[in-house]
Amino acid sequence: MTATTLATQTHAVTMEQVTKTYGRVTALQNVSWAFRRGTFTAIMGASGSGKSTFLHCASGLDRPTGGTVRLGDVDLGRLKEAELTRLRRERIGFVFQGYNLVPSMDVERNITLPLFLGGRKADQRWLSEVVHRVGMADRLKHRPTQLSGGQQQRVAVARALVTRPEIIFADEPTAALDPRTAGHVLRLMREAVDQTGQTIVLVTHDPAAAAWADSVVFLSEGRIVDELTAPTAAAVLNRWDTL
Repeated sequence: MTATTLATQTHAVTMEQVTKTYGRVTALQNVSWAFRRGTFTAIMGASGSGKSTFLHCASGLDRPTGGTVRLGDVDLGRLKEAELTRLRRERIGFVFQGYNLVPSMDVERNITLPLFLGGRKADQRWLSEVVHRVGMADRLKHRPTQLSGGQQQRVAVARALVTRPEIIFADEPTAALDPRTAGHVLRLMREAVDQTGQTIVLVTHDPAAAAWADSVVFLSEGRIVDELTAPTAAAVLNRWDTL
């Protein structure tokens, strides 16, 4: 077995020397990182440090200017746009701060939307497990406007889980939630890692949110400058203050 083959088995996403520029601005500078399968990683950094660009390049939402991003053994840079769109829908999950639910669809249809768009039928046993896990089994026929912000975000987490993706990227998913509700959403993500082996990458500015992760990666001026393993909120805050 080659080193490359072993890496694709143990890592969900691998970034090698990734650079992203926007005109004269360099948002990422030669970033190399790999996300091991079945782990929870938080990405932190000050405003303008490159967190969102990092997530967009790692998840295939944006193409890097240079370097390579692989999902398993697939080089995202070699895919055409239609192929990349299909791969994101089928193999990657997303949770955003703004929920991104379809107002005209009920909870069940919002959760299964990625499957519908891909022409796939829902595995009813897995769907039932997901909706029970996020605590929305009694809200399946509700519309998003009938739900609280925390409930909408739980629907978004369920939508990310329902395709059994290889990795989930969460971009500030708790920023608009109160601390108690945010804790519930983060607990759902932690349980997805611990109980089903899900791989999650969380971009956040909140040390308390980052403390749910297995490790915290710190960005500054488009570079990875440190990693903190087994984080606590206090340790994350102390490191954050030095950036």
